[in-house]
Amino acid sequence: MPTPISQDFSVPDFSSFAARLNAFLAETGQPPLDPSVAARFEDYLILLQRWNARTNLTAIRDEEGILRRHFVECIAAARALPLQAGTLLDFGAGAGFPGIPIALCCPEIHVTLAESQGKKTAFLREVVRTLGVSSQVYGDRAEKLGKTFDCVTLRAVDRMEDAVQAASGLVRPDGWLVLLATKGTVPSLGTAAGAEFVWSAPVPLPGGEQRLLFSGQKSA
Repeated sequence: MPTPISQDFSVPDFSSFAARLNAFLAETGQPPLDPSVAARFEDYLILLQRWNARTNLTAIRDEEGILRRHFVECIAAARALPLQAGTLLDFGAGAGFPGIPIALCCPEIHVTLAESQGKKTAFLREVVRTLGVSSQVYGDRAEKLGKTFDCVTLRAVDRMEDAVQAASGLVRPDGWLVLLATKGTVPSLGTAAGAEFVWSAPVPLPGGEQRLLFSGQKSA
C-alpha cells in the first residue's frame, strides 16, 4: 500500500486563483481582472505567503483573508484613484499595499514604494523584480526623498495622523493625497493634512461600511 503523501496546508491551491479573486471582486461590485493581471497577483500572493512564513509582513496570513482584506480593497482603491497617470508615492508601503496593486492595475502610474524597515524593503524589491512592475523601492523614511509626487497614498501606517502630516509635504501643487482609512478617522486625518487640501466625498471601499478612500487635492 503506498505511503500517503503529507499535505502542507500552508501552501494554497492556485489552480483557480483568478476565479476566486474575481469572485471576491464580483461580490463587491468590482469588474474582474484581466487574466494576465490576475496571474501577477497570484505571483504576488505566493511571494507574500512565502516571506510571511519567516518574517512578519502582515497579520493576515490565510489566502482568503489576504484576497478579501488586502487585494480586493487595494484593487478597488486603484480603480478609484483621482489620476490615471503620473507619479505616485506609497508612504510606508509595508508589504506593498496599496502600492503594488496600484502598479499592477494602473501601469501608466509610476509607483515609488517608501519603506524604512529593512526586511519589508527586501521583500518589496523581490516583488518588484519578480512581477516586473515599473516601480522604485526607497529603503528609508519617505520624508527624506526630497521630491514631490502627483499622488501620495497611505494605508494602515503607524501613527497615521503624524504620517499624514509628513506626507502632505510630498504632494506637489494640484496633486492628491489619498488615504485608505476608516470612517471615524476621516475628520482627524483631514485636519492633520492641513488647510491646503480640498477633499472630495469619501468613496466606500470593500470590507464594510467603515472602509473609505479619502482624496484631497492640494492647492496650487
